[in-house]
Amino acid sequence: MKITPETVSYVANLARLSVTAEEAVNLSAEMDVILSYVEKLNCLDTHGITPTAHAVPLENAFREDRAEPSLGSALALRNAPDQGEGCFRVPKVIE
Repeated sequence: MKITPETVSYVANLARLSVTAEEAVNLSAEMDVILSYVEKLNCLDTHGITPTAHAVPLENAFREDRAEPSLGSALALRNAPDQGEGCFRVPKVIE
Protein backbone atom coordinates (compact mmCIF):
# COMPACT_ATOMS: atom_id res chain seq x y z
CA MET A 1 0.00 0.00 0.00
CA LYS A 2 1.50 3.30 -1.11
CA ILE A 3 1.02 6.27 1.17
CA THR A 4 0.75 9.49 -0.78
CA PRO A 5 1.52 12.98 0.50
CA GLU A 6 -2.17 13.76 0.01
CA THR A 7 -3.09 10.92 2.38
CA VAL A 8 -0.60 12.23 4.94
CA SER A 9 -2.06 15.74 4.64
CA TYR A 10 -5.60 14.37 4.98
CA VAL A 11 -4.77 12.38 8.13
CA ALA A 12 -2.82 15.33 9.56
CA ASN A 13 -5.86 17.52 9.01
CA LEU A 14 -8.07 15.00 10.82
CA ALA A 15 -5.60 15.01 13.72
CA ARG A 16 -5.54 18.83 13.62
CA LEU A 17 -1.81 18.87 12.85
CA SER A 18 -0.13 21.42 10.64
CA VAL A 19 2.02 19.67 8.02
CA THR A 20 3.82 21.44 5.20
CA ALA A 21 3.97 19.94 1.71
CA GLU A 22 7.64 19.06 2.21
CA GLU A 23 6.87 17.34 5.53
CA ALA A 24 4.03 15.41 3.88
CA VAL A 25 6.42 14.10 1.22
CA ASN A 26 9.00 13.07 3.85
CA LEU A 27 6.36 11.46 6.08
CA SER A 28 4.83 9.53 3.19
CA ALA A 29 8.26 8.03 2.39
CA GLU A 30 8.85 7.14 6.05
CA MET A 31 5.39 5.59 6.36
CA ASP A 32 5.99 3.50 3.22
CA VAL A 33 9.13 2.07 4.83
CA ILE A 34 7.24 1.28 8.04
CA LEU A 35 4.35 -0.38 6.21
CA SER A 36 6.71 -2.48 4.08
CA TYR A 37 8.37 -3.74 7.27
CA VAL A 38 4.97 -4.56 8.81
CA GLU A 39 4.09 -6.46 5.63
CA LYS A 40 7.25 -8.56 6.10
CA LEU A 41 6.16 -9.31 9.66
CA ASN A 42 2.73 -10.41 8.41
CA CYS A 43 4.46 -13.12 6.33
CA LEU A 44 5.92 -14.81 9.44
CA ASP A 45 4.41 -18.13 10.52
CA THR A 46 3.23 -17.57 14.09
CA HIS A 47 1.07 -20.69 14.30
CA GLY A 48 1.59 -22.42 17.64
CA ILE A 49 3.27 -19.44 19.30
CA THR A 50 1.53 -18.36 22.49
CA PRO A 51 0.66 -14.66 22.47
CA THR A 52 2.40 -12.72 25.25
CA ALA A 53 1.99 -9.29 26.72
CA HIS A 54 5.40 -9.31 28.45
CA ALA A 55 8.68 -11.01 27.65
CA VAL A 56 9.12 -12.17 31.24
CA PRO A 57 6.51 -13.21 33.80
CA LEU A 58 5.40 -10.41 36.09
CA GLU A 59 5.29 -10.70 39.85
CA ASN A 60 3.59 -8.45 42.35
CA ALA A 61 6.29 -6.08 43.61
CA PHE A 62 4.27 -4.80 46.55
CA ARG A 63 5.09 -5.59 50.14
CA GLU A 64 2.80 -7.65 52.32
CA ASP A 65 -0.15 -5.61 53.59
CA ARG A 66 0.05 -5.49 57.38
CA ALA A 67 -1.12 -3.09 60.06
CA GLU A 68 1.56 -0.94 61.68
CA PRO A 69 1.45 1.93 64.16
CA SER A 70 0.69 5.31 62.62
CA LEU A 71 2.90 8.41 62.83
CA GLY A 72 0.85 10.30 65.35
CA SER A 73 -0.15 13.93 64.98
CA ALA A 74 2.82 15.39 66.90
CA LEU A 75 5.36 13.66 64.66
CA ALA A 76 3.38 14.43 61.47
CA LEU A 77 3.14 18.14 62.36
CA ARG A 78 6.76 18.46 63.51
CA ASN A 79 7.97 19.97 60.19
CA ALA A 80 4.77 21.84 59.31
CA PRO A 81 5.45 25.50 58.48
CA ASP A 82 2.18 26.51 60.18
CA GLN A 83 -0.03 24.50 62.49
CA GLY A 84 -2.88 25.10 64.86
CA GLU A 85 -5.11 22.95 67.05
CA GLY A 86 -3.30 19.80 65.99
CA CYS A 87 -3.85 20.45 62.23
CA PHE A 88 -1.92 21.80 59.26
CA ARG A 89 -2.80 25.44 58.60
CA VAL A 90 -2.89 26.53 54.97
CA PRO A 91 -3.86 29.76 53.22
CA LYS A 92 -7.48 30.19 52.27
CA VAL A 93 -7.98 29.35 48.57
CA ILE A 94 -11.78 29.54 48.22
CA GLU A 95 -13.65 32.75 48.79
